[in-house]
Amino acid sequence: MSDNTDDALSPPSDASTSAADQQHRDRAAAGALHVDEPGELIAAVPAMVGFTPQRSLVVAVLASSPDPQRAPIIDAVARFDLDPAFGGRRGLAAAYARSVAQICAAAGASEVLAVIVDDRVREPRRTRGHDAAGIGGWGTLIAAFTRRLAQQEVFLAGAWAVSAIEAGQQWWSLLEANHRGTLPDPATSPVTVAHVLAGRPIRRTRSELTDLLTPDTELTQQVTAHLDAALTQARRRHTAAVRHGDLDRYQRRALELVLSQIANINSGAALTATECAELAAALRDRTVRDTLFALAVGDHAAAAENLWIVLARACSGSDRADAATLLGYSAYIRGDGPLAGIALHAALDADPAHSMASLLEIALRTGMRPDTLRRLAHCGLGIAADLGIDLGPAIR
Repeated sequence: MSDNTDDALSPPSDASTSAADQQHRDRAAAGALHVDEPGELIAAVPAMVGFTPQRSLVVAVLASSPDPQRAPIIDAVARFDLDPAFGGRRGLAAAYARSVAQICAAAGASEVLAVIVDDRVREPRRTRGHDAAGIGGWGTLIAAFTRRLAQQEVFLAGAWAVSAIEAGQQWWSLLEANHRGTLPDPATSPVTVAHVLAGRPIRRTRSELTDLLTPDTELTQQVTAHLDAALTQARRRHTAAVRHGDLDRYQRRALELVLSQIANINSGAALTATECAELAAALRDRTVRDTLFALAVGDHAAAAENLWIVLARACSGSDRADAATLLGYSAYIRGDGPLAGIALHAALDADPAHSMASLLEIALRTGMRPDTLRRLAHCGLGIAADLGIDLGPAIR
């Protein structure tokens, strides 16, 4: 097995039913990393998912390596909560098998691997046989999951369980009797090292991601108090620009305002409530907002994401949705799948009618690859150029 560690994305694969995260790997990336043992695969899961999963089913979708002499590559990774919903474990298996089959169909894949991470599982006793009762508490789920996948012509090539992804923990196979081993240190996994060197954070828990977008109630109240004045000023400038037949001038100034605040926040400055209100007003112009998708592929992507996080926490309604959508798109493009899904969920929670967030969420849920959505960023670069602003070259 190998993990191709270039691009990743992570939508809620079935956000209406359970927390789930997907990541899709870019097959064209050079230097794919090989994961040849179950222990190495399990140790690499936090890097592939973006955080250390707990009480989760993690499924790796396999695709053929470009080199026929090499092992298959991990083309996509999906994580699902192990929540006793959907009528028990068989219900879980059916729901998750549908999501995995959908990912496999989009990737043209027919084989997957599965890892159960759950502190409630216990290593089974050594036996001569191997049935559902002898492989730990989640044997029923895996057996049903396997049957459901097979109905979609997707096959489970391997499945393992571990109570926690930590050095020294015991793992065991859910398909092969008495096949078990000890986890190496996840921090020294080649996949983990590659992600750290690429500047991709590996968080301890999924809640660290959701906390990033928790509304700041006090700041939101302050921004709301300044928003009417900011919108009034923006409308006056917009009206004056239209009257003079120079709408580009208004949009250029609004875009320059956003870019200047990205530079400020990148230098460590904290935005005031008034500044947040002015930025929210600027983003209400669809041309300005759509241009800013271009930042996801440029040098200023990380700084822009910091601003989108601040605005998402400071604003409410459609203004929060705009900022969260920009964050979700940027995370999608750069490979932070779980953050993309959480950001888009926050956007739709703030504004269920937000058309761009809806389109991106559908794209993520149906397994659309990041390369397909880069077109949106390149359109933004073109709009900026038409306004006379150079956002720099696309670097990813």
